[in-house]
Amino acid sequence: MSDRDEIVEKINQYALAVDSQRWDLFDRIFIEHCDVDFGSSAKWTELEQFKSDFAAFHAPFDATQHTMTNHQVAIIDRENAHTLTYGSWRLVRHAAADDQGNGPLWDGTGWYDDQWVLTHGGWRIARRVCRVIWYTGNNTVRETLPGITFEDERTTLRTEGDAGRVAYLNAIS
Repeated sequence: MSDRDEIVEKINQYALAVDSQRWDLFDRIFIEHCDVDFGSSAKWTELEQFKSDFAAFHAPFDATQHTMTNHQVAIIDRENAHTLTYGSWRLVRHAAADDQGNGPLWDGTGWYDDQWVLTHGGWRIARRVCRVIWYTGNNTVRETLPGITFEDERTTLRTEGDAGRVAYLNAIS
């Protein structure tokens, strides 16, 4: 398998890990001391805490479905790479539906800007930044853990790229 193929496979494996709630798969995707940034109240620097919090956050959902697309891969050298991936997700939580017409769904789209390192176990994510650009649905669906929320501010790739905050775009410039 080529480096690019391995990296894309692991990006897709991330979606599988989340949707199947098989958090041990994160050990194949992230390094132990990863830097993960999903917004101001959702940041991690240790894989075990990230796995624990993601498991707790996702446990109340009846189902989730994550789709990873538009894989852009830049192999910098034999040990470093950057990727930019678009993601879409549907979160289903029937307990959040109410009599006011709020259904059990919260849908969103965004992007993942990842920095990869080559380890003895293959390519792993060292740093991940995820930003939501669009969402719709019942906001209470995603309120499963106090203090951990995904930003209500929608972030465009264009503005983040222009500000120099997208590592993949910086890597290919």
